[in-house]
Amino acid sequence: MTSNLSLRLLPLALAIALAACSGPAAPPAADTGAAPAVVDNAAAPATDLPAGWTRLDGGALPSLPGQVAVLPAKVTSDDGAEVEVDDTGRIIVGGDDVIAVIDALGLGKQVFAAPKNTTTATGRAAPHQFLFNRTTGVEGVLSLQGSLFLGNSLRRHTELAEKLRAVGEPAVVVDDLQPAPDKVRKIAAALGLAAAGEQLATQVQQQLDEAAAIGKTSGQAPRVIHVSATGAGGAPTVAGADSASAQLIALAGGLNIGTEAGVANYSALSNEGVVAAAPQVILVTEHDLALFGGAEGLWKAYPTLRQTPAGQANRVWVMPDVQLKYASVGSGVGALALARALAALPPA
Repeated sequence: MTSNLSLRLLPLALAIALAACSGPAAPPAADTGAAPAVVDNAAAPATDLPAGWTRLDGGALPSLPGQVAVLPAKVTSDDGAEVEVDDTGRIIVGGDDVIAVIDALGLGKQVFAAPKNTTTATGRAAPHQFLFNRTTGVEGVLSLQGSLFLGNSLRRHTELAEKLRAVGEPAVVVDDLQPAPDKVRKIAAALGLAAAGEQLATQVQQQLDEAAAIGKTSGQAPRVIHVSATGAGGAPTVAGADSASAQLIALAGGLNIGTEAGVANYSALSNEGVVAAAPQVILVTEHDLALFGGAEGLWKAYPTLRQTPAGQANRVWVMPDVQLKYASVGSGVGALALARALAALPPA
């Protein structure tokens, strides 16, 4: 006999398969440069989150500033190369997950170039912003005259790192598809701060373990949809199985609908797919909410979200990017905040 879950997944899988043809209902609003809302809104002004929405923030991230780096540092890049780092004064950074660790170690001023789509204050304050992707040219990176390239993706940065090393530039890749504590250790080691990195990683792991324990004892697995304004050629997307947020949602005791449907990375989902997913919680990061153009932009991008249990309950949780969208030093506090919030939900 066909199970209720199978019946639910059939239209969802079909909707995802058709998404490339039908697409989302509308593109996200253009980035106006407005700052994202930062306040939980129980009774907030109109400029803050809409009534009923919640800013879910785990608070301060683990940090260990004031450490003394031991250089040169000899490390193994995730693409297998042995790299010696002797200068971290002008770091060219491949992603915000790397920046978060650099900030936690008190070295934010050493970020010399960051991705153009950075969501961090440190990245925006860097002397240079640069487009990092699979086609990034070695000449452009060399022209920045940094002292270290710290990439965050084997898919995007392996070839670039190899070319940089070939001309004598130190380049380390710490792949994003690994647990947050491992990334923290590797990034810190590349900065000559291996001992501090171990301490930070231990704190993050403890927080993740605590969140997992809360998730396991809650007795329910709320259905969660993490929507993003980016990830599919600029179209609205949902977080898939190999995204950092999918891992966080599962650890916190939730059921990520993108994982359930077999979606990879961040993929478009049709309006029919949104309804079929029947999420009880809508998650969005602060930066993505700003890219959507606020609450109205989010509803416009995915109008059928209003028809879901989460939409009918007006249950939209807004989280800092560093605590949800990538695995890094903020993953522990983000997981704890999410686990506690999910555990407090009324039974479906």
